[in-house]
Amino acid sequence: MRKATLSFVSVLALGGLGYAGGDIAPVEPVVETPAPVLENSAFYIGLGMGESQIENDTTSEEFTSTHITLQAGYQFNDYIALEGRYTFGFNTDYDRGTTLGLPSYGDVSNWGIYLKPIYPIGDFSVYALLGYGGVMLSDINGGDAYEDSYQYGLGAAYNITKNFSVFADYVWLYDDTGFDYVARRDDVDANVWTLGVSYRF
Repeated sequence: MRKATLSFVSVLALGGLGYAGGDIAPVEPVVETPAPVLENSAFYIGLGMGESQIENDTTSEEFTSTHITLQAGYQFNDYIALEGRYTFGFNTDYDRGTTLGLPSYGDVSNWGIYLKPIYPIGDFSVYALLGYGGVMLSDINGGDAYEDSYQYGLGAAYNITKNFSVFADYVWLYDDTGFDYVARRDDVDANVWTLGVSYRF
């Protein structure tokens, strides 16, 4: 009888231990949030319009061209892109400053390849352009004046849709002593501002 009683108590005790753990919550697995992925292709092209300027700071001589900009790039992720641009000018205005003036002059054009760091804020983003390119003043005294150098700029863009965006930026094209024409010993700078639209495929 005593053995039967001990066996019955043992069964009750084991049953109580089984129920005691019932209130312990199961461990939830850790779910990692995937990094943001671009919903469409990283290739994009664009078209812009603005104004290009070359100015001789020593004599105040200045060339100002209305320009068209062609843009093509590849965006690796939300934060970095590689971009190429070609800008060709037309309808150039000339201010001779304190010089005697030039008998002939053409338009301001530029090419550049840029690393483009981007900081997105919803549909809005700000960016920098850091690269290398060349500036040309065509048909000046029967020839072309050309200089290449490091170039840098700042801009902002707004996504109208997932494919279309508008952008505006300002790029410093050249800032050094001398330029490949009569101003070889003068301090010359060149810059460009652009307003445009981009399309991502």
